[in-house]
Amino acid sequence: MENRAMESVPAADGTAQLNLAIGGMTCAACVSHVEQALRGTPGVVEVRVNLATERAAVRYIPGQGGLEDLRQAVADYGYRIDGVAGEEQDAAAELERLSRTAEIRYYRRRYIFAVTAGLLLFLGSFHPLPWIPWLQSWDYYPWLLWALATPVQFWAGWPFYRSGLAALRHGAANMHTLIALGSSVAYGYSAAVTILGTFAPSILAAGGLGGGLYFDTAALIIGLILLGRYLEARARGQASAAIRRLMSLQPALARVMREGQEVELPAAAVVVGDVLRVRPGEQIPVDGEIIEGWSAVDEEIIEGWSAVDEAMLTGESMPVDKRPGLPVYAATLNGTGFFQFRATRVGADTALAQIIRLVEEAQGAKVPIQRLADRVAAVFVPAVGAVALAAALFWLFLGPEPALTYAVLTLVAVLIIACPCALGLATPTALIVGAGRGAERGILLRSAPALEIAHRVDTIALDKTGTLTAGHPVVTDIVPAAQLSEDGDGAAAAAVLSQAAALEQGSEHPLGKAIVAAAAARGLSPATAADFQAWPGRGVAARLDDKPAMLGRPAWLREQGIELGGLTAAVDSLTAAGKTAVALAVDGQAAGIIALADALKPEAAAAVAQLRSMGLTVTMLTGDNRRAAQFIADQLGIARVDAELLPGDKAAAIGRLQAEGRTVAMVGDGINDAPALAAADVGLAMGGGADAAMAAADITLMGSDLRGIAAALALSRRTLRTIQQNLFWAFFYNTLLIPVAAGALYPVFAAVGGVPAGLEFFFGDQGFLNPVLAALAMAFSSVTVVSNSLRLKRAAV
Repeated sequence: MENRAMESVPAADGTAQLNLAIGGMTCAACVSHVEQALRGTPGVVEVRVNLATERAAVRYIPGQGGLEDLRQAVADYGYRIDGVAGEEQDAAAELERLSRTAEIRYYRRRYIFAVTAGLLLFLGSFHPLPWIPWLQSWDYYPWLLWALATPVQFWAGWPFYRSGLAALRHGAANMHTLIALGSSVAYGYSAAVTILGTFAPSILAAGGLGGGLYFDTAALIIGLILLGRYLEARARGQASAAIRRLMSLQPALARVMREGQEVELPAAAVVVGDVLRVRPGEQIPVDGEIIEGWSAVDEEIIEGWSAVDEAMLTGESMPVDKRPGLPVYAATLNGTGFFQFRATRVGADTALAQIIRLVEEAQGAKVPIQRLADRVAAVFVPAVGAVALAAALFWLFLGPEPALTYAVLTLVAVLIIACPCALGLATPTALIVGAGRGAERGILLRSAPALEIAHRVDTIALDKTGTLTAGHPVVTDIVPAAQLSEDGDGAAAAAVLSQAAALEQGSEHPLGKAIVAAAAARGLSPATAADFQAWPGRGVAARLDDKPAMLGRPAWLREQGIELGGLTAAVDSLTAAGKTAVALAVDGQAAGIIALADALKPEAAAAVAQLRSMGLTVTMLTGDNRRAAQFIADQLGIARVDAELLPGDKAAAIGRLQAEGRTVAMVGDGINDAPALAAADVGLAMGGGADAAMAAADITLMGSDLRGIAAALALSRRTLRTIQQNLFWAFFYNTLLIPVAAGALYPVFAAVGGVPAGLEFFFGDQGFLNPVLAALAMAFSSVTVVSNSLRLKRAAV
């Protein structure tokens, strides 16, 4: 790529931003290395690198430096720039998708080859196997093993060399540095034994190096770590799924009025000030303000309200009535009525685009989890190298004869025993098993690091609609105006419900459908209404048994001259309880009130109580009105409530909780919850919710049972304990045996007159650790780590 100047739209301060797709990052240390590389490029003033999305936002001074300078700087550290995102969001998403797919294929090919070859090498090297003596009788047996191990080492293992050795050139170290050094020592030692065994067996015997080959060790180290990288790449691929799903909601076409004619244009061609027309059942293409609305009733055009489904924006199930002067938002759905609106925000300024940006910013603001292995790597690698070199030099000048042989033997043993195989397996194996156990319980892990954070959660923020509640209205109360028979309230209530259902037969409105469903559940058979008329935003009217009947907003009935009388108190009481009241009038007289509400899920109270028993603070976030929200909160014993929140407000509410020093888990189900799910320390999405919400969350509860929240947190705690145990065992063998490998037992054996009988295989005749024992210790630590992780399969969550 030519070294052209970087181009972008300058900001007010004269700088511009470029978004780069970065390949090859695997840990928090990698983020630091990439940032260091980019900051050192001429013209760059600010760099932000996101490990989860593998993107780098570079703010620079236009005219200084170029893309090739950035590419070379990153390559010098062992990473790569896979591409540059354009100004359009869909171009950025497509770039990320392509680079992610290429990375997954890259690791998949290499790990399959490395693991397969490593298993073959193991079957051809492990001495207790019955066919090994027969294989060793072949003259070229060691060379065959070497030939099979070489492509694993230098093709499959190339990513570790590129990143690990590049980091060393800059005085840094990462996990790849450990892997490259450990596998190279095992491979190089085995190659030396092969050459000496063939061409100079006397030197091999005199040196006391033995004939052990460790090609299988080198290959399996590479294969298992590549498998981990592959699984991590797949998991991180979910990070941007929420963005892609949100962008897919944007309508492609818009009906724009140009010179008095309706023309169909791409939504991207709409400009501020354009007048657009929206029909029933169509999505709104951009943000705007209604300037004219009407509805067709019996082929007569009547000015009135339209009902717009804004669930994707607010998460609330009730359509919002719209009239001239009210705002509408891109990607929301017009349910009933026609209207024209004037575009006020288009492109990147719409509410949908702002939600997308909020999700991206929240994901970028998350501090990547500092895995213990990565934090230790910067000290562990040079420390092990220093110990190995110091031990080798010590025995070279002060050791017994042959000093060179014992010096090399010590160097090899120290590096092999410090090989990072168990260190690399400690976290991935626990996460893999923990995720599998979670899947059995309907807990879908979308972000593996979430299990490492969730154990610290002390505050649960719950969305209301669709999370704590069913997400759709149901009939809760029926208040008849008078007793219609001697049967009392039961018959009167049934009559009111039956008449209301007759008026709502075939209705698509959520309230109307709830009334019809309630009548069907009671076995009522409503009569057929005649002369049906719909009044959008107000109610419906028809004739029942040749009598005029109306059902709708109490205020609308009053406008029609129908007094509610004693029912007014019932309306006020029901409304105060957060319910929606509709009034029924028959033959000009008020007949009754029907109340509807979004009912609590059956297990909601038990789930909240369970969370509180775990010592968690429970709070509720909702876009609903404060009165309805408080009514729900009081039933559940939730003390802290934030209501009437837009998507950005929910993310801000999460931020306020975090500013108090809390570790927050957000539970939601709607697209409007996506920014808050991403901003929270851990996001949990309910399985019945919107796809974009589930994609933005770290953990998805496949069912709608809220008790899965407590199960997910319990699983995270068990998994974290397993990770900590794994890291202990991974370091325990190294810490215990590195001094032994360095020759610490030589003076002990010398003081007692030599190596005791039976220990010669492990310590030779002088007390220096045989590399075979070092390899066995390393392998045993890996077995211990994997076995400990498998215990999670039986974890009770």
